[in-house]
Amino acid sequence: MNPTTESNFSFLEEGFSARDVIEQKINESSSTDDRDAFYVCDLGDILKKHLRWTRALPRITPFYAVKCNDSRSVVTTLASMGTGFDCASKTEIQLVQSLGVDPSRIIYANPCKQVSQIKYASAHGVQMMTFDSEVELGKVARYHDNAKLVLRIATDDSKAVCRLSIKFGAQLKACRGLLEKARDLGLDVVGVSFHVGSGCTDPQTYSQAISDARCVFDIGAELGFDMNLLDIGGGFPGSDDVDLKFEEITSVINPALDKYFPVDSLVKIIAEPGRFYVASAYTLVVNIIAKKVILDDDNASDDEDEGTTDRTNMYYVNDGVYGSFNCILYDHAHCLPLLHKRPKSDEPLYPCSIWGPTCDGLDRIVEQCTMPDLQVGDWLVFENMGAYTVAAASTFNGFQRPDIYYVISRPSWNHVERISSEGIHAPDECCLQELPVHCGRERLVEMPNKPPQSVV
Repeated sequence: MNPTTESNFSFLEEGFSARDVIEQKINESSSTDDRDAFYVCDLGDILKKHLRWTRALPRITPFYAVKCNDSRSVVTTLASMGTGFDCASKTEIQLVQSLGVDPSRIIYANPCKQVSQIKYASAHGVQMMTFDSEVELGKVARYHDNAKLVLRIATDDSKAVCRLSIKFGAQLKACRGLLEKARDLGLDVVGVSFHVGSGCTDPQTYSQAISDARCVFDIGAELGFDMNLLDIGGGFPGSDDVDLKFEEITSVINPALDKYFPVDSLVKIIAEPGRFYVASAYTLVVNIIAKKVILDDDNASDDEDEGTTDRTNMYYVNDGVYGSFNCILYDHAHCLPLLHKRPKSDEPLYPCSIWGPTCDGLDRIVEQCTMPDLQVGDWLVFENMGAYTVAAASTFNGFQRPDIYYVISRPSWNHVERISSEGIHAPDECCLQELPVHCGRERLVEMPNKPPQSVV
């Protein structure tokens, strides 16, 4: 199989999975010296996340956070399923609109925008945009003809892994003044947004933020604004290996919405999930390119005496924190590998560390773990690598980003097409049962060179 371009993917035949593609690629590479790191992305996993979202949060329209992973194949798949998009820049707006997405399905969710990019949004019909300061209101009043403004409020994100309210969001006590300023400038404020922070560990934060948003809606009504949009931001987990599960969060959000924004309030509710949609769709496979053995006397040695157990192994692989593993520095991720080769039951384990390929001492992926004795040329597999990885990867030191192989099963692709053509966002249980359960070995059929059809 050749690396796909951003507008190509391969069909999985019935009964086979993305893991089989990994095995195929490893087998192909292992016969050569060219054992580059690579990704496999299962676009069908994104479909399953979409169905999970529509079941758990039926009142909330997802506006995918493009910054999380701006892969054209990912964005195209989501556009085909009718999601909206949270864009933070001109470039992200251009990407989404190049797929035929209507401007009404875009929120320019950056409270601090460059003037030229405000002008670009205005010229291209993007009206919804966030603000949290008087200065931003002044810029929008001067450079956008018909903005639909959303006031971003601060939240208590002290229990989030990545805090955002230290940078964005107006305090509640400042909201009346901001709304008065918007009224004086003749601007249209249509709603309120917030973000509880990435890696939220306390679902009650959503409940409090929704309550705070209700207060701002009431202030807006007093000042003559017809607010009809609530944006509850992101913070939803993208995999199930977390302490706070997605459904635990939604079990708090839904009652809070029913209490403060009941259905008869006619308020449209959106959210900005990013990692929720893409984290588990991507698997990264890296190759061990070097190894160093440190004996217990702290003297480095290349001696690999199999009888020596008091040692630490240092492994160097061909992707690192300046590439895909930037999530460790920027997203506080904890990445642990799976072994490609199944170890023997009596095989000894050794303490080890895992390092990236660059010449920077900061380039460490895993500080300490235990693994069997591995060799140069062996493979390591990292799951749940779709969020805030490829989007922020660099080519520092000349190391190139890994190729990405996009795959989807035919039943999953048929569901995407059905949603695209018929607007079916929440298939019934009968339809859901048709989605494949993956197992076995793999054969691939190349899809014609065209992307999924997008919906305007």
